[in-house]
Amino acid sequence: MAASDKQDLMRLSAAALLLALAAAGSVCSAQQLRRNYYASVCPNVESIVRDAVAKKYRETFITVGATVHLFFHDCFVEGCDASVVVASTPNATAEKDHPINLSLAGDGFDTVIRAKAAVDAVPRCRNRVSCADILAMATRDAIALAGGPAYAVELGRLDGLSSTATSVNGKLAPPSFGLDQLTALFARNGLSQADMVALSAGHTVGFAHCGTFSGRVRAADPTLNRSLAEKLAAWCPDGVDPRVAVTMDVVTPRVFDNQYFRNLQSGMGLLASDQVLLGVVMDRDPNSSSQNVKALNKL
Repeated sequence: MAASDKQDLMRLSAAALLLALAAAGSVCSAQQLRRNYYASVCPNVESIVRDAVAKKYRETFITVGATVHLFFHDCFVEGCDASVVVASTPNATAEKDHPINLSLAGDGFDTVIRAKAAVDAVPRCRNRVSCADILAMATRDAIALAGGPAYAVELGRLDGLSSTATSVNGKLAPPSFGLDQLTALFARNGLSQADMVALSAGHTVGFAHCGTFSGRVRAADPTLNRSLAEKLAAWCPDGVDPRVAVTMDVVTPRVFDNQYFRNLQSGMGLLASDQVLLGVVMDRDPNSSSQNVKALNKL
């Protein structure tokens, strides 16, 4: 993963949750990302994208989680190049149609499509702004609309020239991954366990399908909060369509906040791969663990 892609990912959740703003500082990359990249060709691009995202958000709050998760899935495969939004053709299956990406909500794709159309509606901007940059800006704007902080986005990403389902293999974590598997996956992208916890907190918004967590309920997973387990059993009873969706944060589902971390400490991580992250904090030495828990609770 390029340095610019790591910076994008850190900003996605770490900056928005104020866990690692310092780590998201200026990083040089082959693409030479910078502020005001489009100043000479489309000076109002950020406000155009922001307005398009705000309009979509007013229609449905699902826009936030859908866009955040779309960005994450894009960045972790071939870098932040918008290859995840490319459609399949009769002769080639694109990233978006890989089984693990079928869970991505259509509202995320629609957000990018609308923002791109709004940008291209301005003659001087038409075909001058990459979809990769639009996705990065749209994610930032969606987070702010849901109550997360605003943050600067450096621009200049290039759109990917290819998009294949096979390129996704092994790049994204299924909900069944354990701590060691998650750590290894993030490490391959140059990300630490602290980065992993911060980025996983993007699950403070969005939905998960019953099929991704119902096994924990059926097996009476002891790490799953009993009260939540009872609610999940009612929402996802035996025989339910596995595509039925449940909010990942059942406490503040419409707000981009720190409730995700509080949920983990109460056994209310919806996915098994969420709940195991509590060990990243609790398994460290006592002083470090205490400091990390306090930091999470102060967010």
